Amino acid sequence: MNDATNNIEDILDSQVCGFHQVILTPPVRLGFVSSNLCALLGLQKDELTDGREDRYAQLVHPGDRQKYSDFLRAVAEQEQSLTCDYRLLKKDGAVICVRDTLTPRRLPDGTLTASSVLTDITDVKSDEQRFLNDSIPCGFLKYTCEKQPKITYINQKMIELMRFPKVKDGEIDYLEMYKNDIFLMVPMEERRRFSKYLNRVYSADAPIAGEMTLLRCDGTRAHILGWVTKSVNEQGQAEFQSVCMDITDRYLARKQGENRRYLRALSDVYDSIFEFNLDADTVKCLHSRDFSSFKRFENIAMQIEDALERWLIVSVSPEEQESVRRFFLNYCQKKPRSDDGKPAKITYSALSSEGTVRQYTGVFIKVDESLSLYCCRAVREPDSSATLLSENTRLKEKMRDLVMQFSDGLAAFEVTPDRLVKPLYASENVCGFFGYTPEEWLALTERYTPLERFVAYSEASYDDFEELWKRGEAEFTYFDHRTETERKIKAICSEKEPDAASSRFVMLYSMEGNSAEEKSALPGDRKVSIRTFGYFDVFVGGSPMVFRNKKSKELLALLVDRQGGYVTPEEAVSFLWEDEPANTLTLSRYRKVALRLKNTLEEYGISGIVESVNGKRRLIPEKVDCDLYNYLSGKEEYARLFKGSYMTNYSWGETTLGELVSSQG
Repeated sequence: MNDATNNIEDILDSQVCGFHQVILTPPVRLGFVSSNLCALLGLQKDELTDGREDRYAQLVHPGDRQKYSDFLRAVAEQEQSLTCDYRLLKKDGAVICVRDTLTPRRLPDGTLTASSVLTDITDVKSDEQRFLNDSIPCGFLKYTCEKQPKITYINQKMIELMRFPKVKDGEIDYLEMYKNDIFLMVPMEERRRFSKYLNRVYSADAPIAGEMTLLRCDGTRAHILGWVTKSVNEQGQAEFQSVCMDITDRYLARKQGENRRYLRALSDVYDSIFEFNLDADTVKCLHSRDFSSFKRFENIAMQIEDALERWLIVSVSPEEQESVRRFFLNYCQKKPRSDDGKPAKITYSALSSEGTVRQYTGVFIKVDESLSLYCCRAVREPDSSATLLSENTRLKEKMRDLVMQFSDGLAAFEVTPDRLVKPLYASENVCGFFGYTPEEWLALTERYTPLERFVAYSEASYDDFEELWKRGEAEFTYFDHRTETERKIKAICSEKEPDAASSRFVMLYSMEGNSAEEKSALPGDRKVSIRTFGYFDVFVGGSPMVFRNKKSKELLALLVDRQGGYVTPEEAVSFLWEDEPANTLTLSRYRKVALRLKNTLEEYGISGIVESVNGKRRLIPEKVDCDLYNYLSGKEEYARLFKGSYMTNYSWGETTLGELVSSQG
């Protein structure tokens, strides 16, 4: 009998996987520890047994301790065999997944114990997790909770979404580069918001979901719906996890619908509307009056440089052409606002379609980071009857003046005489003023809604709107959830027709430009260091600048080599594509390269180092620290910078290299 008992104990001690006994009567602790469990965890028996505390529970992964505690409680309450999966931390820090089956038994003295058998399911769980992460139709990321998070896992769907190229010999491994800094995936204008969300998830320990834009490896943008949550990884450290669904097509379709409604509202105010697309480097006429000379060019995309000369500037009075050209140049360099923060507007004289010289005024209205609408109209000429203008006409003129001043937060809707409202357009942040989501607002544009119901959820009362109908204008304060600040709206109401019984047309505009908070999110001045002696490289704030396109880096190198002189498109083509002539194809290719360079400089917040005038480009030497320029200054402290090599990346650098060598002799 003793031999049988000893044999059973030997089996439980060394042959039953992870066998141990738990005393469930408080204080919970281990009563028996098998050699098999010790071998599984890499511990000695005395390291697991303690009459005062449950040392085994301390080995449970921090992310699973609550689950394990609930498991013990359920076994004690039900007094029946139960099973639970959780993770354990071995002595060497490794993580294993186990399946624990507890079978309770009450001793004669009333003490409740439970026998535990563990099954190591680490390999099974790892295979399941890999299969789940790689097969779900969404992008999946894990990344650290550092100030500059590093990606620790990325599934195949996310790699495809971000368009990471396969690594070839001698080329940059972009995936590894992005893994070291997740912010490379986020456009510059979105980074502060993304960082803010991560901080909120970390501090509140609660997930956040929403839409945002990602910057793909090839420079294009993807719009995703996703969420961020904080969890604990296998090493017991906090980490972020994100799931991303690609909604780019849906987003673009929605934006097109919004833009059509936006255009419909603006066309009631402006004579001509042009769409400027900086990503595609194109401009096209979206709307013009029937008598306008632009009518025959509607919806035909042209290169911006060509269109400015052929369409917009050719009709401008000769003495004003340069100022108009500079106005559009500032927009192309993403300087669409004046010093007071409002959208920059311009007034100029041009030849009208009737053959007379008239005065026009125009303004850029921003749609998104790469798309803007240039809206212009003829200035009404004053006459002797100006003082006899009706109140309705005065309000219409005031409405037009408002459009020229403000572009953020536009809304427009029509109100019938019997107080039925039909919205025409509203930007996303103004929809919140009325208490609607963009989707709900879109549904409202398809029908008329009683005014009382329409304003029921807004931050202004029905009486406020009644005052708007009487006075023709009003101001409202609302909380903008996008910027988390209080902002003001200006409303102008006028009759669509002289008949007092006709519908009214209402337009609302934000009375403020970008808030101080938004402006502070923009990159400030960054120190730019350029190395030409040896391999050509650029450093921003001490970190190497990454170019997604080799030719855009070479174009910048060419501008540096010119030492502040202008480079024409034809000259650039002869250097970048030495074996190809400057023709329509290569010049179009060059424009794309120049656009990519501009986007890269903007991404790093240093677009001001390059100036572009009429297609010609140059580097502004005063805005960079360059070893070539320092050496050529003749100052003694820079005399030893040149050691016989110059821009070894590019063969055309040999000309300057020869001059440098000759100057040494």
